[in-house]
Amino acid sequence: MDLPKSFCDEMKRILGDEYDDYLSSMEMERKYGLRVNTSKISVEDFLKIVPFPIEPIPYIKNGFYYSSDIQPAKHPYYFAGLYYLQDPSAMTPASRLFIEKGDRVLDLCAAPGGKATELGAKLDREGLLVANDISPKRAKALLKNIGIFGIENSFIVTEYPAKLAENFQDFFDKILIDAPCSGEGMFRKDPAMVKAWEKNGPEFYAKLQEEILSQAIPMLREDGYLLYSTCTFSPIEDEGTVAKILMMDESLELVEMEGYEGFVEGKPELVEDLISELLENDKRSIEEINSQIRKSIRIFPHKLDGEGHFLALFHKKKASEEEGQGENPLAENSLDKNPKSKKTKKYFENSNKTSLNKEEARLFEEFEKNLDRKFEKNRLDSKNGMIYYISEDLPKLKGIRFLRSGLFMGEVKKNRFEPSQSLAMALKNGEYKNCLNLSTEDERAQRYLRGETITLTEEEKKINDGWVLVCIDGFSLGWGKKNKANLKNKYHSGWRLM
Repeated sequence: MDLPKSFCDEMKRILGDEYDDYLSSMEMERKYGLRVNTSKISVEDFLKIVPFPIEPIPYIKNGFYYSSDIQPAKHPYYFAGLYYLQDPSAMTPASRLFIEKGDRVLDLCAAPGGKATELGAKLDREGLLVANDISPKRAKALLKNIGIFGIENSFIVTEYPAKLAENFQDFFDKILIDAPCSGEGMFRKDPAMVKAWEKNGPEFYAKLQEEILSQAIPMLREDGYLLYSTCTFSPIEDEGTVAKILMMDESLELVEMEGYEGFVEGKPELVEDLISELLENDKRSIEEINSQIRKSIRIFPHKLDGEGHFLALFHKKKASEEEGQGENPLAENSLDKNPKSKKTKKYFENSNKTSLNKEEARLFEEFEKNLDRKFEKNRLDSKNGMIYYISEDLPKLKGIRFLRSGLFMGEVKKNRFEPSQSLAMALKNGEYKNCLNLSTEDERAQRYLRGETITLTEEEKKINDGWVLVCIDGFSLGWGKKNKANLKNKYHSGWRLM
């Protein structure tokens, strides 16, 4: 691989005697990974049904390697949202940001959704996931992946961080920032990244990262956690940006993450001059800052099967901790003792009312008779006949550009309610009564995913006419409309198997 000389010189400085090992790894075939959606299936159960050979990624509990000759994106289980395809090392940030049910979580640079889908799976229908990407085009890919994973308590946003900060001051329990970066860890996966690096190198992105973080930190509540990560090896974007974060807010401290053999601790000596400059007006010592930075993690492709990553986990100390009266932020039972912020108004001002009009409510209730799961009426919201199920943690917002506010349930059309693809994917086994369950061996599964009409067997003709939830081995795929012996295909046209 033809790498820029200035990049190679910097990698020699970073790696020293390991530089040749790094170069050798760049000539090797890269590893491919998938991550199990644990909100739909446990790792143990997935291993019982996975139709192709996989090998555990030792540092990701729900991650697995697969070989390049396999096409997991063609299998019905992929369309059912049982797994996400992702570089192994890129799985690490979301795996090290520990999520508890009920958390308010922000993924600030979320598209295409690799990390956001894992954060949402960990929430498992509780709390709130705000997934943002400034690019509307990329945010559409994020929206699709959130939908496939069946994540219902999400708010999909395409907004500048500064605008979000106006609405979410001291709001989030956890924030993940997989920041825009020079992408040095992507060179093997996508050689075109080399030209992008030559156009906008580490200095450009270091300034952008500092700007993003300065706007994100005010959104983190006291006792919250912020995970900063990049897919680059550049010290000024990694350790350098971490040092700047520590200077932005003295209540922030780095905490150790679950390690693994092959992980490398942060290298503050690579940005010693920058740290010294930052400390000119700070009372802390360079030894104190260096010991903090060493708690961050570097992942290199010559040490682990993956493209490479950098991550650092920050904790925002409580006021008592800043005064020296605190406790270990990672100690058992020490998390989330503070109540959620009370500064924001709820999305619904009256928690006992729904915005659905009488006709919308009637038609939805008619459809709801086939549901074996109840949706709280006070969380249903209607916009021009489009019905959404809103997280109870979503606040009142001003001037935010968004694509989806919660789970899109469906649309009221001409005296009928049409359920959405998103609702189908959010329903778990047994939560809808009128179901057609296909097996992976049934050729009709592939036909359904291609958008074709399905002919029913004699036994399947006993299914009630009307809306039918089509499943694969018990996992939802989408809707169909039954009429006697046939099932009219209602699978989302933009998601179909090509």
